[in-house]
Amino acid sequence: MPLTVGERQSKPVGEMAHAQDSSSAADAKAREIATRVAKGDENAFRELYDCYHSRVFRLGLVIGGGDEELAHETVQSVFLTAASKLRRVDSEAHLWNWLAKIARQQIGKAWRQKGRDAAIVPMAELPEFSRAGESDSAAEEKLDAALLSMEPEERQLIEWFYFDRLSHKEIAERLSATPKAVSSRLERTRAKLRAFLTRQTKYET
Repeated sequence: MPLTVGERQSKPVGEMAHAQDSSSAADAKAREIATRVAKGDENAFRELYDCYHSRVFRLGLVIGGGDEELAHETVQSVFLTAASKLRRVDSEAHLWNWLAKIARQQIGKAWRQKGRDAAIVPMAELPEFSRAGESDSAAEEKLDAALLSMEPEERQLIEWFYFDRLSHKEIAERLSATPKAVSSRLERTRAKLRAFLTRQTKYET
């Protein structure tokens, strides 16, 4: 028998308590890191980078329409800004939202500096002017949807290169291929990913 809505939402007390404890621990950790970064603690900055650089890149890739170079530049700008301006946060969500806001602002500035055609990228689509109701989580979900639209081998290639940060040589060793072959396959896969993200932006405009 299918569960009712109420039944699906209910959770064991122990599970709920564990989730609350995990959330509290994450919030405390975020507050600690932000405080230490504000004091110039290099170890805290590296910890911040390790925890969030992949997520910032994913967000930059989506709101930048699949522009990898722009996404990498955004990651650098976000963490340079964090090193000098991050002060205090209330929770892990607060920390992530702060980083995401900086990412959107940086991409908005980059688009304006490059003088992109307003007919292609309307002002309403600039990332710092998010569409009503669209969250950063929703933007990340677009990348997940793009990856799921690919063949498993293509998705694995993207994840190895972007998120596991493997070199062409390291990927080639895993695939028993040459770095040149990996480069060619990766370029085709990246083009496919960019096309998917560009179509999403176009359809939502």
